[in-house]
Amino acid sequence: MNLPRVLIATELFAQWQRARGGRIDPASRPFSRGWEELLEDARLVSATERSDAERDARALEAVGWIELKPVRYRPHLIERIVIPLAMEVRWGEAFGFVAPTDEEARQIREFAWEPALAFVREARLNVPFAELRQLNDFIKDGGGKRGIIPIKERSLQLFGDEKRLDALLDSALFREGRLDERRDLRCEVIGVPLGWKRGPSTAAAQPLIVIENAATWHSYGCWNAERGLFSAVVYGEGNRFLDGVRHLQEIFNELGGTRPVLYFGDLDAAGIQIPQRASAKASRGRRELRRGGRIPSGWANSRARRGKFCPPDSALRRSVCRWSFFNRFQSPRRCEMPPCAAAIRLLSGGGRLLLSAFACYDVSSYCPRF
Repeated sequence: MNLPRVLIATELFAQWQRARGGRIDPASRPFSRGWEELLEDARLVSATERSDAERDARALEAVGWIELKPVRYRPHLIERIVIPLAMEVRWGEAFGFVAPTDEEARQIREFAWEPALAFVREARLNVPFAELRQLNDFIKDGGGKRGIIPIKERSLQLFGDEKRLDALLDSALFREGRLDERRDLRCEVIGVPLGWKRGPSTAAAQPLIVIENAATWHSYGCWNAERGLFSAVVYGEGNRFLDGVRHLQEIFNELGGTRPVLYFGDLDAAGIQIPQRASAKASRGRRELRRGGRIPSGWANSRARRGKFCPPDSALRRSVCRWSFFNRFQSPRRCEMPPCAAAIRLLSGGGRLLLSAFACYDVSSYCPRF
């Protein structure tokens, strides 16, 4: 298999690089990563993307590239993915990884860096000195005063490779308190434009709703054309909405002004974190997206018992549930526990309620907002 063309392998190798910090000496323990965490980091959220990722992972295991650890008592589910120690050299060769030499490390320590890059002297980076020098030259030559352009165009200017900055963006170079692509390199990630359907004229002043998957987006677009509850029905396309959220302003301009934004997606850890993270991105752009809403009574018990289960996500935090809309609902009389507590129990145990599980409800009864 050509590993650089396999999305899940590319993300796994990038995390291996960051964890190893450029070392070439043998490690004592194999590198591993939680399956659900890896899918989230690779932005593989939709059912199709997850299915393709699992297929690729099992194919890689079959030829010895990785080992897959199953969920206890559920051997058909993946809990962790492991790069065997004996395969680390081959992984490096497959991705063209070359560990920095002692001479290069000396150059990085002794070079007169611009203040924005001074941290590289002590940081553990897998970035060649030559590329760091190119970034430094850009900043030194007044790059921070240039106009903002798409990241691929800036990458082409700097490295002659339009994809290089995208790869570096996930590295330790751009951690909090270090480089910032907008401030220092004057570029931004341009997400895939959002597909959307305008609502009828009677709904011109109403909120717009973002739908996670394509089938439900189509159904709600047709439904909204008759019912006129939303000014627009927007296709979020799973994790791509994290980059596409910046295109909401273009839709607002077409609709005649800003308005509340609502999100409708699967009730699982990833499905809740998408609007949470999108809201954080929108807040950095001086626009905070709101949350709130109502849910059909009895969901916490009856729906949770019938929910589709995926591998437990150890990364799920109670704060995710607190941020979400669960804790804002009134506890229905037939519910055995408050909705927030039910949500935490369901999601922290690996539960997942599919968006289609609520298809039988009138959308006006289930509209969680940002």
